[in-house]
Amino acid sequence: MMDLHLADADDEVPSLEGHFLIAMPGMEDERFARSVVYICAHSPNGAMGFVINKSQPMSFAALLTQLGIVESEDDIRLPGHGREISVCAGGPVEKGRGFVLHSSDYDSESTVAVDEAIALTPTLDILKAISEGIGPRVAMMALGYAGWGEGQLEAEIAANGWLTCKADQTIIFDADLDTKYNRALALLGVDPTFLTADAGHA
Repeated sequence: MMDLHLADADDEVPSLEGHFLIAMPGMEDERFARSVVYICAHSPNGAMGFVINKSQPMSFAALLTQLGIVESEDDIRLPGHGREISVCAGGPVEKGRGFVLHSSDYDSESTVAVDEAIALTPTLDILKAISEGIGPRVAMMALGYAGWGEGQLEAEIAANGWLTCKADQTIIFDADLDTKYNRALALLGVDPTFLTADAGHA
């Protein structure tokens, strides 16, 4: 089980929990090119989060069927928006493991609160609840996660690898993945056409 230590108020490192990381054009790690990452845990020991704008080639309904939660996609009793739940490539760590980010109106023994409005559940119980139409109001599925060791994320931000801003719940759960990068930049008032990898050079 991953360590989801939430930063204490007296931790020396300002916590980025509940924030977006937005990849700069000069991002050296191509796995994170044009990525928007939602940070769920951040402390002096490291950080973890989920890429929310990179799709997996499998629908949520197909995933439930593959996992044996329902016998066929027709068995899924979802409200209209439920069939639009995104399945994202959440990051390069444990890519075969699933996590569900969701609104805080769903809770189970394995649910971890990220902030007042958003929670994380890494177990199959939430998928069963969603398939029965009794899950959270909004949700997204991530396969794998992004993780950073002690001081690693801070170093990447200092090296101009990431922009940061407070996360927007609407962007997190929107099924239109292709627009999330530009919309996240817009939260900072940044026009992506003016971003370059050579910031500061004429």
